[in-house]
Amino acid sequence: METRTDTQDTAPDTVLELQDVMVELGGQQIYDRLSFQVSRGEFVCLLGPSGCGKSTSLRVMGGLLPVSGGSVRIMGQSPAEGWPKLAYVFQSPRLVSWRNALENVVLGMELRFGAGSAASRREKAMQLLALVGLAQDTHKYPSMLSGGERQRVAIARALAVDPEIIFMDEPFSALDPTTRRKMRSEIEQIWRHTGKTIVFVTHDVDEALQLADRIILLGRKPSSVQENLYLRAARPRDLGGAELAAHRTRLLDTYASDESIAAS
Repeated sequence: METRTDTQDTAPDTVLELQDVMVELGGQQIYDRLSFQVSRGEFVCLLGPSGCGKSTSLRVMGGLLPVSGGSVRIMGQSPAEGWPKLAYVFQSPRLVSWRNALENVVLGMELRFGAGSAASRREKAMQLLALVGLAQDTHKYPSMLSGGERQRVAIARALAVDPEIIFMDEPFSALDPTTRRKMRSEIEQIWRHTGKTIVFVTHDVDEALQLADRIILLGRKPSSVQENLYLRAARPRDLGGAELAAHRTRLLDTYASDESIAAS
């Protein structure tokens, strides 16, 4: 595995860039000139102690929270201009209870694009639900689905608007350990199939080691990038392998005093 910092100039395939970003909330400084880049097609995990601003950074990148200094660029545009290129998957699936799985996926397209062909949108929703393993469950309402199934619908809904970048905010944290491990494998397969750029917030070291092309390690507030860890291990990954196990030990030791950083 390679370790280096983002000191290079913006690469041609950079789709997301934060440069010297400062954010203040409630009189508290959240970031200390936070800077990093994300390349097209990367799977990047943001890892760090609780309260360091991982989830806040997704709000900043999506233009939902203003910065007090520095700049954020989405494919060369401001967040306000670049938001159509983004989609979110949250900790909670946030599905509409009175719509079935198919209709919830279609809803994402309706909200993003307005009026359009109902037939073509339903066909696309069917294809995406099949991609996430719910081809036989399109008629089911959220109350009829398991937690993992509801999150699969949320992932299909995000994909339905054909974003360049998907922000995922600890999407598996509320699931039981067995379902969480299964969902990690599934999102990895979906990412490889679609080629989307994913920025994934997690406090789980094992999750980051399994999923990421690169782990961006944030420090405590006011936060900045402590390390960029580039993972070259073949997929699917064996976390018991010597290289990943060594990095797992080091990452856990880094935050041994913070209970929010834990192995699954």
